[in-house]
Amino acid sequence: MLLAALLFGSAAKAQEIKFQEFDLKNGLHVILHEDHSTPIVAVTVMYHVGSKNETTGRTGMAHFFEHLLFEGSENIGRGQYSKYVEDAGGGLNANTSQDRTFYYELLPSNQLELGLWLESERMLHAKVEIQGIETQREVVKEEKRQRIDNQPYGNLFGATLDLAFDVHPYSWAPIGSMEDLNAAQEQDFINFYKTFYVPNNAVLSIAGDMNIEQAKALINKYFASIPKGTMAIPRPTMQEPINKGEARDTVWGNDQLPMIVQAYHIPAQGTAEFYAVDMLNQVLAQGESSRLNRSLVEEKQVALFSGAFTYEVEDPGLTMAYSLANMGVEPKQVEDAMNAEFERVKSELISEKEFQKLRNQVESDFIQANSTVAGIAESLANYHMYYGDANLINTEIKKYLAVTREDIQNAAKKYYNKDNRVVVYFLQKPADANAE
Repeated sequence: MLLAALLFGSAAKAQEIKFQEFDLKNGLHVILHEDHSTPIVAVTVMYHVGSKNETTGRTGMAHFFEHLLFEGSENIGRGQYSKYVEDAGGGLNANTSQDRTFYYELLPSNQLELGLWLESERMLHAKVEIQGIETQREVVKEEKRQRIDNQPYGNLFGATLDLAFDVHPYSWAPIGSMEDLNAAQEQDFINFYKTFYVPNNAVLSIAGDMNIEQAKALINKYFASIPKGTMAIPRPTMQEPINKGEARDTVWGNDQLPMIVQAYHIPAQGTAEFYAVDMLNQVLAQGESSRLNRSLVEEKQVALFSGAFTYEVEDPGLTMAYSLANMGVEPKQVEDAMNAEFERVKSELISEKEFQKLRNQVESDFIQANSTVAGIAESLANYHMYYGDANLINTEIKKYLAVTREDIQNAAKKYYNKDNRVVVYFLQKPADANAE
């Protein structure tokens, strides 16, 4: 029963998501959503720290801590963190982005206290010491080898970011540099923990089968006594210029077919133009009937697949379009075909039929994103952390539906232009050459 609930969650329903929220005296923001549809509870903590909070020479720290803080604490033995959850019949994980680090446990509802104890241990006195640091250095190195170094086009994301950003720390991917992690000393890790892993830099978001008043009592028991952080929390204030001129690069590797990537600078998430760009990308890339797939893959047959996505980040970021060239097709031919589709959305409005289909899909995606207790807990934390308004879980869809066909066309004209983009070709290195 629990496994089925974990896999499938609650049924998607277009209804208001009710919640309560409050702050503890130490600055921890708490959000609670009571939902008895499945006998599970999601206990999540989101810290407002990601790779953009790192400094040159010490990249990869946020992602490293995602791993390190499963090492245990003063009261949890090394390697026992996961065992507690698994023995209780639950699951757990974490992830790191440019902007935040997110930890969660999915547990049977009678194990809520276990999840709160585990997360309070992580926040209060995790083991940030040399043994765990050295262990996790090797874990992260192996992850990089498996997910990036030895994967087809594994460096696509990192190489594109590096070319696109000169000023902002979005220029490196969350996994960071292995050289930087090797150079970091034990005190660097201790300082990072004391700076960012504090209650006044976190959101505790719980959703699922619980009694809110009982949950509040447990939260006070485990979190109220944790001291507020005393170190200043650095936030980058620089912004990458828009329309600074096209940048191009070629990345040579062992990939069999050329991959063409175009990235355009766009506004930060939550702005009106961001929603227009995001909907534009769905026109271009969502589903088999999308513009890029229909044109490049089905009609012209210059690509095996083609798509686009919005790089949704707290500060102004990117939208990325990509295509994998068909056998024997030159990269320039693929790029020209991509550009033709971008010019088309600039020169003519999308049809009313296509627009209505888009709106329906946006509504469906919005509901699905909040159809499980884990999804609800994460969305509530995201909306509070980035916008200071957790109720956007109920109202953000209105911002999407306020976008007009003209807004989508104007976004294409403003942001999908040559001076605002980087273009990267990922090509196979010739066997008889030492191309850089």
